[in-house]
Amino acid sequence: MFSARMKRTFAALALGGAAMALPVAAMAGVVVKSTGPSSGKYPVGTKLDDTATITLKTGDVVTVLTSDGTRVIKGAGTFRVGDRPQVASDRFASLTRKRAATRVRTGAVRAPDDEAVTNPSLWYVDITRSGTICLYDFATVRLWRPGTEGTATYSITAHGESHSETGARAEVTFDDTVTVAALDPVRLPVTEGGHYMIIAPDGSTSAELNFVLLAGDYEAPDALAEALISKGCSVQLEALANTLEAGAETAG
Repeated sequence: MFSARMKRTFAALALGGAAMALPVAAMAGVVVKSTGPSSGKYPVGTKLDDTATITLKTGDVVTVLTSDGTRVIKGAGTFRVGDRPQVASDRFASLTRKRAATRVRTGAVRAPDDEAVTNPSLWYVDITRSGTICLYDFATVRLWRPGTEGTATYSITAHGESHSETGARAEVTFDDTVTVAALDPVRLPVTEGGHYMIIAPDGSTSAELNFVLLAGDYEAPDALAEALISKGCSVQLEALANTLEAGAETAG
């Protein structure tokens, strides 16, 4: 007869074997960029298991983020979503590093003449792009300008119920060659739900912004993408997609 101890041991082994026999859940990816004839079939925000297949037409380009990496799929043809994702952890870490948003750079590195200037941080607010902006901290808002030449002063005005009586306004000056400047939280507190207008030195409207606070800490590209989509932060989603797409292997 088996002892009670041996029975417990066999039971544990049986449970372990059963767990190993269970099917592994498929990893899910999220579409962060979709262009071409099939863009309506695979719109931004679509979730796809890595075991799923998608059929594309000539001219289609679909970028999918998963926890394992980035997949850029080009038509025409039928493709398995989970095949050979390209891991671009260095690009993701550089773009989403929170520490970069807590300080202001004293200068800027000029891009080559044939290279487009891009925002180096997902948490820098592009003063030329209107939309909803997701941030982790409203007290350390950093504004970014694409150009680097010349000193320029922009004014930021708050509108909406939270600022209707105070008419809060602040000025931000970018020194020559500097691309990043801090917004003074005392002069112009940023609040969720407020509407902010950025006025360029020539008096034209440079951007209109709303801000949303990210409560969680999103360390995986797909999880961050889903959060940006749910909050309506399309400017940052586009920057995330373009950056990871540039470092990913293209299939098709």
